[in-house]
Order: sequence, then C-alpha cells, then structure tokens
Amino acid sequence: MLTATSVAAAYAWVDRPLSYFSHDHLAQWRVFFELQRLPEYLTVLVVLIFVLTGLAVLARGVLSRFLSVLLVSGVSLAAAALIKDQLKFVFGRSWPETWINNNPSLIRDGAFGFNPFHGGVGYASFPSGHMTLTCAAVSVLWFAYPNYRVLYAVVIAAVLIGLIGANYHFLSDTIAGGFLGWCTGWITVLIWDGAGVGGLSAPRE
Repeated sequence: MLTATSVAAAYAWVDRPLSYFSHDHLAQWRVFFELQRLPEYLTVLVVLIFVLTGLAVLARGVLSRFLSVLLVSGVSLAAAALIKDQLKFVFGRSWPETWINNNPSLIRDGAFGFNPFHGGVGYASFPSGHMTLTCAAVSVLWFAYPNYRVLYAVVIAAVLIGLIGANYHFLSDTIAGGFLGWCTGWITVLIWDGAGVGGLSAPRE
C-alpha cells in the first residue's frame, strides 16, 4: 500500500516537474549519471553465476555459503528481469525523453501517462528495469551480509540519482522498480531458506 501510494503521489505531483528540472538543469552533467547503466550488465552476470555454481557442484558436490548467495542472487535477477518485462508491457508507460526509435516522450511531445498493453520499447518506462535489477541483487546481499547495508543503500541511491539525473526514468518508475526488485530478492531468499538448503538470512556460526 505504501508503494502504491508513493507511486500515485509521484505520478500526480513529482514526475513531471522533476523531469523538466532534470532536462533543463542537469543535462550537461549527464555523463556523470551514466554509472547507473551498470545494472544492464547484471543479466550477463546471471549466466556466469549459474556456470560457476554448476562447476562448483560438479567439483565439490556442495556449495559454499558465498556461492549459495551468488546463486540466489542470480535466481532473483533472472526472475526480476522476466517479471519487469511483463509489467512494462502491461503498463505501457512512455518515457521522460525521446531516446530510441523516435519514441514519444514528455519532453518532446508532452506525452505523459500509461498505455496498457501497447507494447514496444517506446512504452516501457514503468517499472524501471535498472532499479529492479539493482534491488533484486542487493536485497539478497542485504539479508545474507547485513554488516554492509550502508554500502547497499549507497549503491541503490547512486542508481536512483543516476536515473533521475539523466532523465532516463520518472521517479514513480524507480519506486515501482525498487519495490519489485526488493520483493523478488526477499521472496527468493525465503524460498531458499524454507527449502532447508541453508540459511542465507544470517551468517552461519
């Protein structure tokens, strides 16, 4: 309910003025916000994780706690990537600016809103995939290695600032993406722990 309320409030009162501000005052600094593109490579990391854990099982017959955390992170990332793609199609939201294939946008065309089941990359702003993937990975680490939560919060904040500063997403997109990614990671950890494979939510003694 908190997420839905936050998304609705951002949509109604924050998204447009914040997007105009980013376009008018932060465009010249866009190169400094490009680090938020790092989550794009997380999907490649998923493949490497599965290969690595598979080789470890073949070699040792058991996974270390570290490799277990990597595997759960990979599962969380894969699940989040599939879910967010379907949600993008369902909501069909246009982007803040025009980036690809002459897509309609708030800045160029005044386009603002949702176009359910429209399809196409021009209508895929909601939820934010970058924020989804970031939180899908970080949430697993949050429960597995709680001593580094300040670092995880910094990573999430950096991606959020990058997305908004570069005007790649509306604020409500990032809120929804963060919620989706966080829930995916949290549920994946719960399933793993519930299966009795080995607890990830706290370090072993």
